[in-house]
Amino acid sequence: MTFKRNTTSAPAKPDPKAPVLLAYTVREAKDEGQKNYWTRIGAFFEHEDGDGGTLVLDALPLNGRIVLRVPPKDDAAKGQA
Repeated sequence: MTFKRNTTSAPAKPDPKAPVLLAYTVREAKDEGQKNYWTRIGAFFEHEDGDGGTLVLDALPLNGRIVLRVPPKDDAAKGQA
């Protein structure tokens, strides 16, 4: 008796979606002429239906303010968004 191996595999899972927006907290520079300190604290992922999304935070800002920005194009090209 010969058994035939099942060569069909489960469909490959799609790559996780890249975030639509990145979340930052911005700390004001103490000295004039210095740049403010931007710290990435999370990302926003859009829902499939396009009517909202999920904000995933790795930290909370001390000042209560979150800035959402579009990921830089060079990060998206590298897959590091």
